[in-house]
Amino acid sequence: MKLLVTGGAGFIGSNFIRHLFAGRTGLKVVNLDLLTYAGREENLADLAGHPGYQFVRGDVADRDLVAHLLADGVDAVVHFAAESHVDRSIGGADPFIHTNVVGTHCLVEAARRAGVPRFIQISSDEVYGPVPEGRQAGPDAPLSPSNPYAASKAAADLMVAAAWRTHGFPGIITRCTNNYGPWQHPEKFIPVLAMAALQGSEMPIYGDGLQVRDWIHVQDHCRALEAILLHGEPGRTYTIAGHNSVRNLDMARRILDLAGQPGTAIRHVQDRPGHDRRYDLDDGVTRREFHWEPRISLSDGLTSTLNWYRCHRDWWESLTKTSAEKRRHGVATT
Repeated sequence: MKLLVTGGAGFIGSNFIRHLFAGRTGLKVVNLDLLTYAGREENLADLAGHPGYQFVRGDVADRDLVAHLLADGVDAVVHFAAESHVDRSIGGADPFIHTNVVGTHCLVEAARRAGVPRFIQISSDEVYGPVPEGRQAGPDAPLSPSNPYAASKAAADLMVAAAWRTHGFPGIITRCTNNYGPWQHPEKFIPVLAMAALQGSEMPIYGDGLQVRDWIHVQDHCRALEAILLHGEPGRTYTIAGHNSVRNLDMARRILDLAGQPGTAIRHVQDRPGHDRRYDLDDGVTRREFHWEPRISLSDGLTSTLNWYRCHRDWWESLTKTSAEKRRHGVATT
C-alpha cells in the first residue's frame, strides 16, 4: 500500500504514520508537510532512513508539487494538513483559508485528475458548532462553525462532499472529538496544562472553565482512521468519539492531581470570542461498521501523556521558546 499523507509531521499525522508502520509491512508513505508552527520533522525522527518513508517539505496548495507526487500513483491520500489553532484563526484567518480551503481544493482536484481511488479528509467536531446538553451531533448534523478555524474546516469538508456528488470523487470525511497524547504542540489545551503542572506554574483557563469537551487518545483515533482508510465507503462521513466528556476546569484539576500539584494553581483568564460551550459526537455508525471502540481509558491516557511530557521536556521547551521569540520579534508563527 502506498499513501500520500499530508500534514504528517503534525500531532495526529505523525502518530498515524507511526501507527501504520508499526502494524504492517510493504507500506510506503510520502509525507507532505510545510512545517508551519505545529509540524516538526523531528516528530518522525524514528522513521528517518526507513525505506518505505519519504518526507517532502511543501505546500498542499502547490498544484505542481501535488500533481508530481501523485503522478506515480498512490492507493490513497490521507489529508491531515491544516492550520488548526482556534486562537490563531481569530487573530488572523488568512493562513487558515490558504491551507484549509485552497489547499484542500488543490489536493482534491489533483487527486481527482490522477484517479486516486481513495481520499480521506480529516476534519473536526468543531464544524458542528456548540452541541446542547443532552444531545449529540452525528455525521449528518448541520454544520454551524463558530470561529474562522472551524469555518475553514467546514468549507474544506464541503469541497470534498461536492466533488463526490459532482464527479463521484472517492472522498471520505472523518470528524473526531478532542485528541490528546504524545507529540501534541505545546499551545494546545492538555499540553498547556501538563507543562504548567510540570513547571509548578499557574494554569490559564478561559472564562469560567465550564466548557465541555470529549477526549480521545490519539492512538485510538489512529486505529479508527486505519479502519476507515481500509474499509470506509466513499461519499460517507464518519464521526469518532472517546466518550470522555469533561469540563475544562475539571480537566485542569485532574492534571494537577496527577502531577501532585495543589488544586489552587488555576488562573481564570478572559474568555475568547465565540467559544463553543460543548461538543459531543454520536459515533455509533463508526463503532458498528468497523467493530471499533477506544481502548485507552482517560485515566491511563492522561497518566501516560503527562509522563511523556515529563520525559520530553527538551522537545516542548524548545518549541515554546521558539514561539515566544517569534512573537516578541513580531514574526507570525502560523
